[in-house]
Amino acid sequence: MLPGIPATAPTAETLAAGWRRLQPGQTCQVLVVDVETGTSTVVWETDDALLEAPNWTPDGQWLVLNSDGLLYALAVDASSAHRIETGAVRDANNDHVLSPDGSLVYLSSQDGHLYEVPVTGGEARRVTDDADGLRARYLHGISPDGATLAHIGARDEDGTTTYEVYTAAVADGATERLTRTGRHHDGAEYSPDGAWIYVNSERNSTRPGHAQLFRMRPDGSEVTQLTHDERVNWFPHPSPDGTRLLHLSYEPGVQGHPADQPVQLRLSDAEGAGVTTVLELFGGQGTVNVNSWAPDGRRFACVAYPVAS
Repeated sequence: MLPGIPATAPTAETLAAGWRRLQPGQTCQVLVVDVETGTSTVVWETDDALLEAPNWTPDGQWLVLNSDGLLYALAVDASSAHRIETGAVRDANNDHVLSPDGSLVYLSSQDGHLYEVPVTGGEARRVTDDADGLRARYLHGISPDGATLAHIGARDEDGTTTYEVYTAAVADGATERLTRTGRHHDGAEYSPDGAWIYVNSERNSTRPGHAQLFRMRPDGSEVTQLTHDERVNWFPHPSPDGTRLLHLSYEPGVQGHPADQPVQLRLSDAEGAGVTTVLELFGGQGTVNVNSWAPDGRRFACVAYPVAS
């Protein structure tokens, strides 16, 4: 077991919280994939812990992942690992991003709010406020200047819950709503130049769950659909130079972004054209929920959850 990564026996606290666990015969594999050569390398593997959603730090040295409500930093070469102290916030889910300079981690808590914590660890500061009227917020993006968070806001309206795209100011949590479609959105993420927000959405779907990739301006204008295929496409992640998109792709008919599914990780250009499959794996939820590109733009990290046959 690598020091600093959670051990087999979950605590009563984590069991009560209902965090997802590995199934009998299942392992958790943290992979680094080279998009130029197509090779993938397992940098860390265990049947003791379920980690999710790697972020790659700007210095290229660490991956930040979550497990059982806590955040962990794993060296890219798996030589060391440690828990990132988050103070009273011990229910972080798999929606977390790093500030552009790598000094801060922003996370979504199960209490529905967004928090800021130093990457070196410390007490978390709540960013969002109940005054925005949202029941929950799911973080996926941060603007290039580090001033604004892009997230999905869950709001109860007319007896249903809508999942629309919002932004929140880091300084005071001031919120702006960008979409009003009544259709499900997720994975809102800024392009590296701040000119676009990428998102997956069912806004143009004719059947439930058929999410495709879109982009819009940061004020919600110029919405453009980027993918038009039979697969279910989630979590568009722009490369550091903004020329490519990595996304998670489910088989046709899948609804939501469930765990333990055969999935593909696919690349396209920034407009969604020229789609190619880089890797097929068993995963889904937790695999690439957040941007996991390496700073060099040549590699990305992901998590697979294979089950022994």
